[in-house]
Amino acid sequence: MPIFEANSFRNVKLDGSAGGQVLDLETAIKDGILGGVTGGGLVCAGVAEKLDLKKMVEELESIEVPPVFICPISLDPMQDPVTLCTGQTYERYNILKWFSLGHCTCPTTMQELWDDTVTPNKTMRQLIYSWFSQKFLATKKRSEDVQGRAIELLDNLKKVKGQAKVQTLKELRQVVAAHSTARKAVLDNCGTALVTSFLGPFTTHAVGSEAVGILVNLDLDYATKSNLRQPARISLMVDMLNEGSIETKINCTRLMEMLMEGNDFEHENMSSLRLLVGLLRLVKDKKHPNGLLAGLGLLKSICSHESVRGSVVSIGTVPPLVELLPSLNNECLELALYILDVLSSIPEGRLALKVCANTIPNVVKLLMRVSETCTRLALSILWAVCMLAPEECTALAVEAGLAAKLLLVIQSACNPVLKQQSVELLKLCSLNYTSTIFISECKLTRTIQ
Repeated sequence: MPIFEANSFRNVKLDGSAGGQVLDLETAIKDGILGGVTGGGLVCAGVAEKLDLKKMVEELESIEVPPVFICPISLDPMQDPVTLCTGQTYERYNILKWFSLGHCTCPTTMQELWDDTVTPNKTMRQLIYSWFSQKFLATKKRSEDVQGRAIELLDNLKKVKGQAKVQTLKELRQVVAAHSTARKAVLDNCGTALVTSFLGPFTTHAVGSEAVGILVNLDLDYATKSNLRQPARISLMVDMLNEGSIETKINCTRLMEMLMEGNDFEHENMSSLRLLVGLLRLVKDKKHPNGLLAGLGLLKSICSHESVRGSVVSIGTVPPLVELLPSLNNECLELALYILDVLSSIPEGRLALKVCANTIPNVVKLLMRVSETCTRLALSILWAVCMLAPEECTALAVEAGLAAKLLLVIQSACNPVLKQQSVELLKLCSLNYTSTIFISECKLTRTIQ
């Protein structure tokens, strides 16, 4: 059971949010800071509304709370603190539950209790309430200030030009990226339409990159997405994907992936060779590996359309993806395997996988190593390649240790479909061998035993 060190609140010192003063319990009571608290209501800083402690605790969930306010049993902030005869303080519900389980000790000190009375700790509750009220009102004020600033910047965008427009867009991008209230203000005040209007055939990359950086952080509606899918706007994003900074490239990639959601757009606008080449460069960019996830995400969306897969193969996508496989994290690995799997569904893709020397060894290593999804995709890729040239590819696969891996899949708790695929692939690998030679070649003796 998680236990904090004993609560002691004679010399509690808290960092006040206003002016940075130190607030201790005796001074707080003496100066009346905690006065006027009845039934959990408090009028703070001229706000004529009662603030609910439970609501404040929930809304300030991510904030760091002083340890003295934490219940040693639940490790959550106390809302109804009570004190035992040992002097330790707990949340009422938690300590009563402790007693209901038959315990007659103090959870913190493990002392036997000579009195099981719980005394409401009104002073502690007042101190908790005061601290959360200060934080809540400060957070609320910052939120209102951010919202007002976002609206002000939107108004300025209607008037400014040139470098001033770039600077205003940059500030709006920073505010929107950092604050959910700013994002809501932009959406509620027709900001998406205004920012979208800055993307066009004559837009400079400086303006375009800031506008895209704003839009990619917003929850775009159907009308805005339709507007952004216009060829001139897609063309601008493709240009910035090829020529912009790494941040701009990532934002353009993420925005285009957002625009591909759903089945109501003409994917031809999103599958130009210039776009595919820019994406491949982003995926291969070793200097900026933070662009890899975004690049693979958009490439996956594009490859989900069969008519585009030939173009994806033609620009040389397969070899670099195969070479990347051993170094990818789990999220990127599933994306890369998905792309290679869908490319293996067309003849050009299967051929590209076959002629790539590291396809079989790199994919074999992934079986039963990461996730069932990765195993499923890897099996599908290996099946496609081995079926293309059974004699040549199965020999390479056996050499890479495929048989032992397939036996692991068959013996595991994987999906029955995967097990059956493994059986079929194992049969395919054994066609050119006698049983004895196959077992010897695959070094299966120990595995079978």
